[in-house]
Amino acid sequence: MDAIINIFLVIPFIGFVASLLVPKAQEKTLSQIGFLTAGANLAGFLLFGIVWLWNGAPVMNVKEIVLYRTDGYEFLVDVYFDTVTAVYMLVGSFLTFIITMYSRTYLHREQGYKRFFNTILLFYFGYTLTIFSGNFETLFIGWEILGLSSFLLIAFYRDRYLPARNAVKVFSIYRIGDVGILLAMWASHHLWHENITFLKLNNYTLVHEHLQSHSAVGAFIALMILVAAAAKSAQLPFSSWLPRAMEGPTPSSAIFYGSLSVHIGVFLLLRTYPFWEHQSSVRVLFGLLGLSTAVIASMIARVQSSVKSQIGYASIAQIGIIFIEIALGFKALALVHFASNAFLRTYQLLVSPSVVSYLIREQFYHFVPHEHTVEDRLPKRLEYGFYMLALKEWNLDAIMSYRLFGVFRRAGHTLDFLTMKNVILWILPLYVIALALLFLQHLIPSYIIPYLPVLFSILGLGMVLKAFSERVSPLLCWLLIIMYHSWIALAVAFNEQFGANDVVMYLSGVGFMGILGFIGLRRLQREEEPYFSLDRYFGHIYEHPRFGMVVLLACLGVMGFPITPTFIGEDLVFSHIREEQFLLAFFNALGFVIGGIAVIRLYARLFLGSHVKTYHEVPYKSA
Repeated sequence: MDAIINIFLVIPFIGFVASLLVPKAQEKTLSQIGFLTAGANLAGFLLFGIVWLWNGAPVMNVKEIVLYRTDGYEFLVDVYFDTVTAVYMLVGSFLTFIITMYSRTYLHREQGYKRFFNTILLFYFGYTLTIFSGNFETLFIGWEILGLSSFLLIAFYRDRYLPARNAVKVFSIYRIGDVGILLAMWASHHLWHENITFLKLNNYTLVHEHLQSHSAVGAFIALMILVAAAAKSAQLPFSSWLPRAMEGPTPSSAIFYGSLSVHIGVFLLLRTYPFWEHQSSVRVLFGLLGLSTAVIASMIARVQSSVKSQIGYASIAQIGIIFIEIALGFKALALVHFASNAFLRTYQLLVSPSVVSYLIREQFYHFVPHEHTVEDRLPKRLEYGFYMLALKEWNLDAIMSYRLFGVFRRAGHTLDFLTMKNVILWILPLYVIALALLFLQHLIPSYIIPYLPVLFSILGLGMVLKAFSERVSPLLCWLLIIMYHSWIALAVAFNEQFGANDVVMYLSGVGFMGILGFIGLRRLQREEEPYFSLDRYFGHIYEHPRFGMVVLLACLGVMGFPITPTFIGEDLVFSHIREEQFLLAFFNALGFVIGGIAVIRLYARLFLGSHVKTYHEVPYKSA
């Protein structure tokens, strides 16, 4: 039976690849590939599930592929199957099957028909890989695929302003959650001294022994897991992204942001439950976060004028309750709640247009006066205060924009002196000098060397902060991101013995994709000189779809999209950061995340949004 579970990963991947090969004019073939992929997985899983239950529902773990191995380091794809996987697989496959059939006619003659099915199958593959993951590394591969496909689905109407803007916003919050995953992976490496599998986490004796002697590390890992789960499941303070994700087509809103993607944070808590279940303070924190989110999201949902936003916040509130259930140890109840909420939100979003029409008609012919509610018994000042806070969505969007990303922008603007000329004249020679010192370490006082990795990582972080805040030159932004990876490689080389093979693994993807991206940007600059900056959305994908594809692939390679050399290199870098070097790990994780946001923002600004040339016909802008 262990070998059979591999089939449920292979089928979505084959379906995705097959959809790429079909011409965009063959709508029937594309839709057939979509629902046959989900249908085959669903039918196969139902048969497998019967046999699995008949045999006593055993837990299965399969060590699949070792992608990269060095002395003391191994990056492997591990597959794991238990009750949690079974429920998520059943719900995900069934809903994907329904939505692909629904989309067949809903998106008929839509310009992006092929692109939609490509993306939905990529999402399904990432979702399946995530729920079948047997270790943090495998989970992170699926986690990143979900993030990219979500960005593409939100920006489906890529020639409109709001979808492009909100896609970048949602992707940015997703990447903040990646900080939690990266730091949790790093700390786990040092806690277990191996790539711990989720199967081993079920060993109570093993977990208890390690946490007894490393309680602080255990609490830190649990908190990082909470950050990642909260960002993915739209819990406080990240709740504002879910309503903004509704800019895509109704089918994508229904299945992904209403039912599947938003519950991945719940899956992460369930999968890691054996690790933190005996940390009472952590469980209290998880429950309080869920309770706060449920209360505030319920308030916001009741004053929404858009039905999609109302459903989105209602879903957030229910997920907050699921967080409480998991914190209390009711895992079975949480799984039932997840399945119920997923089916309900999918149904609500699919029928929302007709429901709105019905309610408008009912309101016109059968008006019912407002009835007294619990809120009416509150003091009027308090009632009105809560009402205004709910209307403003508790300023959650402003908090994320100005209190988090605003800090990054302001930090980047302090480096506005880093023009293209200054980078070439000062930063590149400085890097050459630092690189020379790597081979002349015997000339450096021994008490200085421990501080150099942190110094170089701070310099690298400065590069991506400037790239993040850059609003003028796309080429400067691109160069700074490439320089960042070079500084990080140097920092780790000073920190520990970083072999030549490790350097090649990390920088090969950055180098090749960096050159490819530079060529694509330079050609776009020659074609569109007056409209080549980062101060607005230019929509160049309208006239230059090939340049857009080249730059997007380059961006994915530079940011470390699975399973590029850069992606494996990022994990390899963290394996060379020692347990006591928290600042170095934090700066590196933050740098990777902000760098990913910067390259996606660069792509979105240049290629998405309404076309800048007014003589082209463009669709009506969302707002």
